[in-house]
Amino acid sequence: MTWLLPLILLLAGGLAYAGGLALARRRGRDQRSHSRPSQHAALALIWTVVPALVVLVLGQIAMPTVTAGLIEAREAPAVAELEPFRRAAFYSDARRVGAGEQAQQIWPAPLAQELTTTGKRIVWVRDGLTLALAAAVAAAALLGGLFAFARIRPGFRARNKVETWIAVALFACSAIAVLTTVGIIASLVYDSWRFFQSVPITEFLFGTKWSPQIAIRADQVGSSGAFGAVPLFAGTLLIMLIAMIVAGPIGLFSAIYLSEYAGPKTRATVKPLLEILAGVPTVVYGFFAALTVGPALRVFFNTIGGWLIGGPLDGVGQYLALVQNQMALTAGAVMGIMLIPFVSSLSDDIINAVPQSLRDGSLAMGATKSETITRVLMPAALPGVAGAFLLAVSRAIGETMIVTMAAGLAANLTLNPLDTVTTVTVQIVTLLTGDQEFNSPKTLAAFGLGLTLFLVTLSLNIVAQRIVAAYREQYD
Repeated sequence: MTWLLPLILLLAGGLAYAGGLALARRRGRDQRSHSRPSQHAALALIWTVVPALVVLVLGQIAMPTVTAGLIEAREAPAVAELEPFRRAAFYSDARRVGAGEQAQQIWPAPLAQELTTTGKRIVWVRDGLTLALAAAVAAAALLGGLFAFARIRPGFRARNKVETWIAVALFACSAIAVLTTVGIIASLVYDSWRFFQSVPITEFLFGTKWSPQIAIRADQVGSSGAFGAVPLFAGTLLIMLIAMIVAGPIGLFSAIYLSEYAGPKTRATVKPLLEILAGVPTVVYGFFAALTVGPALRVFFNTIGGWLIGGPLDGVGQYLALVQNQMALTAGAVMGIMLIPFVSSLSDDIINAVPQSLRDGSLAMGATKSETITRVLMPAALPGVAGAFLLAVSRAIGETMIVTMAAGLAANLTLNPLDTVTTVTVQIVTLLTGDQEFNSPKTLAAFGLGLTLFLVTLSLNIVAQRIVAAYREQYD
C-alpha cells in the first residue's frame, strides 16, 4: 500500500493546479489582475502539496515507533521473556513471515506459532497506519487547497508569494549544503577528539610505527608507535608524486597539442578518447594494475637485478631480484593514467579560454608558435592550469581502490617506489570494514586520519585560491 501515498500527492497537486488555473481565469475575466492565472495555479499547487508532504514525512518518521509500540503492547509473555537480542531477532523474523518470506531462525513450537500471529498483526497494524496516514495526507492537501482557492482574486499578489516560496526553497537547499558540511566537520572533530584522548596527537603526527590492530588489547592501548601515521603520510605522498609525474606532463602536453596544434578532426577524435579514461571505474584500473602493470614491472626489475648480480652492483641486483607485484610504482603509474583526463581536459579548456588577441599580438611581433605558447599562453593560463593540477592531486590523495589492489596494505616508512606502501584512505577503509565498536582507539583512528585528510585537502584548496587570485590580478 506504499504506492497510495505518492499517488495522493500527485493527484492532489494536479487537481490543485488545474482548479487554481480555472478559478483564476474565471475570477479575473472582466478585471485587471495583478498576477497571471498560472501563478495563482502554482501557488495553489504549493499550498496543496507542501502541507501534505510535511504530514507525509512526519508520519513516515513516526510510523516505525508507533508500529513497534502497538505490537509490543499485545506481545505474548513468551516473547517478553526473551533476551533483548533474541527478542529483536524474533520481531525481525515476524516481519519476514508477515511479508510471506521464510524465517531466518528455527524457533520452538510456542514461539513458532506466535511468530505467525505476530507477523499477521504487524501487517495489519502497518496497513492500518498507512491508511490513516493516507487520510491525514489527503486532509492536509484538501485544507491547503481550500485555503489557496479562497485567496484567488484579481488583486491578490500571487506572483510575489510564489517567488517567496522559490526563494525559501533555494535558501533551504543552500542551508542543507552548508549544514551537511558543518555536520561532517563536527563528526570528524568530535570523534577525532575522542581518539586523541587515548592517543597523544604528537604520537599520531610524528610516530613512525602504524599498527592499530594491537590496540585491541587493553595493555597496548596508546602504546608507543602503534598509531604513528607518518608511514601513511609518506605512502600517500609517494604515490601522489608518482601519479603526478605521469599525469602532469602527459596531460598538459596533450592539452597544448589539442589546443594549438591539432586540427578540428584530430581534436574531435582525440579529446573524447582521452576523456573516456575518466569514466573507467577505479576497480578496473585496480585490476589492470594488479594483473598487468604489476607483473610487467616485476619481470622488468627482476631481469635487471639478474644482470647486476655478481658484479659491482651485486647488492642492488639482489634487491631488484626480489621486487614483487605490489609496490608504490605500480599504483602511482596506473593512478597517473587515470588522472590524465583531469589535467588534460581542464587545461585544454583553460588554454582555449585565453583571448585570441594575445596569440595574434605575439605572432605579429615575430614570435614563433612555441614561443607564443611558452611566453604568452602558459603564463596567462597558469591559474587555471594550477587549479587543474591541484584537482588531480586531491583526486590522487583520495584514491583507495587502486592503492589497495596495487600497492598493498603494509605501512612501511619509505620513499622507495619499489616497496609496498599504504595510504591514509586505504587505512580508513580497513579500520571501518566489518562490525566495529566505536569506543576503541583502533576504530576511532579512522576519524583522526579523516580529519587530517580533510585539513590537507582544505590547505590545497586555499593554496589554489591564492595562486589563482595572484595571477588573475596580473592578467585581468
